[in-house]
Amino acid sequence: MKALITGATSGIGMSMARNLSKRGWELILTGRNRDVLEKLQAELDTKTEIIAADLSDKKEVFRVYEFCKGKNVDMLVNNAGYGIFGRFEETCLESELNMINVNITAVHILTKLFLRDFRKRDKGRILNVASSAGFMTGPLLSSYYASKNYVVRLSLAIAEELRREHSDITITVLCPGPVDTNFNKRAGVSFSLKPLTADYAADYAIEKALAGKLIAIPGLTVRAGVFASRFVPHKVLSAITYNIQKSKEK
Repeated sequence: MKALITGATSGIGMSMARNLSKRGWELILTGRNRDVLEKLQAELDTKTEIIAADLSDKKEVFRVYEFCKGKNVDMLVNNAGYGIFGRFEETCLESELNMINVNITAVHILTKLFLRDFRKRDKGRILNVASSAGFMTGPLLSSYYASKNYVVRLSLAIAEELRREHSDITITVLCPGPVDTNFNKRAGVSFSLKPLTADYAADYAIEKALAGKLIAIPGLTVRAGVFASRFVPHKVLSAITYNIQKSKEK
């Protein structure tokens, strides 16, 4: 079995690489930092290929796909992603567009292309890393929340198409709350709740993906929060989210 993992140079992506390698999976890993990829490659027990790429560049996304073509990838893990904190009119537009390219465009392209390949075999697994933010509106992290809403809704729609065709291809969307990764450092905020470890989130996601589950939300508190959010008016939920994000400001 072989998996492609994006964003494998840190956090959940790196933990997923170690987890799947221990399970006997061969890997293709991508991220921006070649040195980190090479160090990770050296420590893993199974055959691992690496390709350094910046997924904010659409051409690089296609280059990753071409690198994987013909290598019989069984699982696609769309893990790469990050957030930008601040009032919408004040955040850097260029940085925000790069984030959208990573969080949405790269996920969209790779999901579509690998799904087409999986359809030829009627076999394969897609694991898209979203966030509990994907079920909510997020003032002060507006574009990030919106991007994860896209990943959640896209994944749910594809899953329904596959279900109606009785396909053996599965898609899982991981929607964690706070996880102890570089996310908050890059976004410029601090944790407001005790985060899960990246290893826990990765293992939970992989277990759910291998079992063919659609939605994976690690942590009882976060699962309860996502469920409860369905019954809260949008204006009230937005106000609550604003206050939570404001309290995280460094």
